[in-house]
Amino acid sequence: MLKINNLRAYVENKEILKGLNLEIGKGEIHVIMGPNGAGKSTLANILMGHPKYSITEGEIIFQGEVINELKVNERAKKGMFLSFQYPEEVPGITVENFLRTAKGAVSGKVQNIIQFRKVLKEKMRLLKIDENYAQRYLNLGFSGGEKKKNEILQMALLEPKLAILDETDSGLDVDAVRVVAEGVRELKNEENSILIITHLNRLLEYLKPDYVHILMDGRIVKTGDISLAKEIEEKGYDSIRGQL
Repeated sequence: MLKINNLRAYVENKEILKGLNLEIGKGEIHVIMGPNGAGKSTLANILMGHPKYSITEGEIIFQGEVINELKVNERAKKGMFLSFQYPEEVPGITVENFLRTAKGAVSGKVQNIIQFRKVLKEKMRLLKIDENYAQRYLNLGFSGGEKKKNEILQMALLEPKLAILDETDSGLDVDAVRVVAEGVRELKNEENSILIITHLNRLLEYLKPDYVHILMDGRIVKTGDISLAKEIEEKGYDSIRGQL
């Protein structure tokens, strides 16, 4: 699904990624953890083509195609999705109109209003989101948990091949984490893949990832299973530094 070869990238004249390698297969859930400033969110933004970031070396290969030069919307149409760490509030645009427009843009097909609304209600029930939220302005006045659940609702409707979740669990209470995890698990199948960026173990306990990667100083320095995340929780990142 995704292969990253020796990726080096800058932002504001500072090198953040320093030769990062990663491979994600179809149907897999991968987790990236690391201390603050390690480059986790930078990686997410670069994968989606944020123009603020510059790739100086290496390749991003998505479904067999090098996508280094593709724009954000082109990557989205190919099946990539990024859940924001801090979702934006958009006054004047309802959740339903935003999602219907996004679905049409990504799929290239005009969305029938009645059919789309039926699917939207099904996905909202899955994520335990009140149907009234569909007519509210996008994220305006939403709590942190509501904003994050709305991001997963977008993922449910857009049905991406690769979903990148950037600290979707941060700021959520236990119940909200469970709802988000259940939603992600429902959407996961053998034809898509999920990359989760997180500081916490709570989401991982529900999702049971295939691989956990530790990102430090712009590189992935260790890969393991969920036990690696538990080691970090118990001993911190100094235990990893001591092994390098």
